[in-house]
This record gives sequence, structure tokens and C-alpha cells, in this order.
Amino acid sequence: MPKRTTYCHFRLIAITVIFLVLAQSCGIYSFTGASIPPEAQTISVQHFPNNAILVEPLLSSSFTAALRDKFMTQTNLSMVEQNGDLAFEGEILDFKTEPMAIQSDQTAALNRLTITVNARFFNTFDDSKSFETRFSQYSEYGSDQDLSEVKDELIRLIVDMLVEDIFNRAVVNW
Repeated sequence: MPKRTTYCHFRLIAITVIFLVLAQSCGIYSFTGASIPPEAQTISVQHFPNNAILVEPLLSSSFTAALRDKFMTQTNLSMVEQNGDLAFEGEILDFKTEPMAIQSDQTAALNRLTITVNARFFNTFDDSKSFETRFSQYSEYGSDQDLSEVKDELIRLIVDMLVEDIFNRAVVNW
């Protein structure tokens, strides 16, 4: 019986090694679904200035940090200050709140906070993957809530959605 256990153990190790070698040799797939050129080693994300008419003071740094964090945690790329193999730059174009669900008494039941970002992505190995695109996301909140009370949470949610959209467009190719 010990020979059978040793054989099964050896077989499991062999299958695991083969899987790891194949996954590593492809070099363009990660478990997050990212499709990154195997020769790409670095990424740079420039500061996204806030060019919106209504400027939220911490939005620019929060968004830039979230985009950098996404690539640092979801890929094996090294962050560099500029001229990465994959590179981002852009700006925040809009930060606005507006009434959405108007009731019969002409008051809003819901308000919507919308953030729009323009992102430019450069892939130095495959220019056909480079793009410049506007991304916009929103979150709604009740009219009985003061924006200043829910703003931080709404911004965090919207920034997370924007970063996910940009990441998917750049390296997941959805």
C-alpha cells in the first residue's frame, strides 16, 4: 500500500509542477484575468489632476492611489515614476451631484453623485491596445441624506468602480 500512496503523491506533485510551469511560461495570464504582454515589467501611473468645475480636494490623490494599488496588487508589474512599459495618465473631468427621482411635489427622492475620468493608456509593446477613453460612474443616495455625510463612502465606491473599469479595459480586454 505505501507504494500506491507514494505514486499518487508523486503524480500530484508532477501535475502541480506542470501546471505552474505552463502558467509561468505563458507570461501573459494572471489569475485575475489580466492579459499582460510577457515582456512588460513596469507600469507608471501619473497623477490624475482634478479639472472638474466642482473640485473635491482629496479626489485626485485618492483616485490616483487606487489605480496604482489595483495594478500593484493584481499584477506582477513594478511601479515606476514614469515611462513604464504600460503607462497611464489622465484627468478627472467631472464631479457632480444631481436630483434623480423627482416626486409629485417636485422634490427629489434620490440624488446621484457622478464622477467622470479621462484616462490615457499606453502599451509600449502593442500600440493597438493603447487608448484614450472617458469613464463615468455614479452612486445614488437618498434626498434625506446630506451629501457631506455620505460623500466619503460614495467617492470610495465610485472610485473603486472607475478603477475596475479602467483595469478591465487596459489589461483584461473586456
